[in-house]
Amino acid sequence: MAFTAKDVMALREKTGAGVMDCKKALTDADGDMTKAAELLRERGIAKADKKASRIAAEGIVACYVEGNVGVLIEINCESDFVAKNPRFTEIANEIAKVVVAKNPADVETLLSSEIEGAANVEEYLKSQIAVIGEKIAIRRFTRYETAGFVESYIHLGGKLGVMLDMAGAADETTKSVAHEVTLQIAFTKPSYLTEAEVPTEVLEKEKEVLKQQAMNEGKPEAIAEKMVMGRIKKFYEENCLLKQAFIKDDKQTIAGLLKAANNAEINRFTFYVMGEGLEKKSEDLSEEVAKQVAAAKNN
Repeated sequence: MAFTAKDVMALREKTGAGVMDCKKALTDADGDMTKAAELLRERGIAKADKKASRIAAEGIVACYVEGNVGVLIEINCESDFVAKNPRFTEIANEIAKVVVAKNPADVETLLSSEIEGAANVEEYLKSQIAVIGEKIAIRRFTRYETAGFVESYIHLGGKLGVMLDMAGAADETTKSVAHEVTLQIAFTKPSYLTEAEVPTEVLEKEKEVLKQQAMNEGKPEAIAEKMVMGRIKKFYEENCLLKQAFIKDDKQTIAGLLKAANNAEINRFTFYVMGEGLEKKSEDLSEEVAKQVAAAKNN
């Protein structure tokens, strides 16, 4: 039975074993996930079972910039206490440096990349887990390499991060406006840079919703269709960065702000909200105490 890279990562998440160990186990088990997990246990490799099963839904977003290359990365852990530890930020930065240097295609490739002080990033993380005492997981990263410059902004100690790829030289005026734009993105969370970036399917779906809204207001279908054109303008103004009103002066758009700053240009941007979409641990204190008592009795 064949297996994929996703199967390898799923087995790694389940057992805490290394990527190469998981690949070998899946090969030996002919792709059977259950049998592969048993093989890892038998081989004494799945020793991180307990930590691997925990939910790493806290953490930070960090940004590391070196020259004209920038990396925005989200690293997760189990508790807010660990996330606020300066050492955890150092870990995120060390891994981001690897992304800058190696330009890995994805998280799996990053985990197998070389890092100073360990055979690879995966082994480095294991050594840090042993020190910190919590599961640490690399969730995602974005790498920008530009002919211009990279500007970044980290909000609330890593709860949200923005990275901006600017065209042209990093003079005082352009750097200043780039900083203002990162604040804008953090506040408004736009989905696109320009109207042209909005996918056709997204736009058509929005038009359907707006038309239905107008018809629910009692408007005839023909009138509702005309109203959509006016309302779609508001959609662009809310979701496209260059069309947005500047948060510090709503009489000016971001496009206008850039024009006034020596015609500064944005190539692209990205932002991460830490933990967005991740499952959170939802145990109350009594449940946690009961589990700890039960575990103590079994030891």
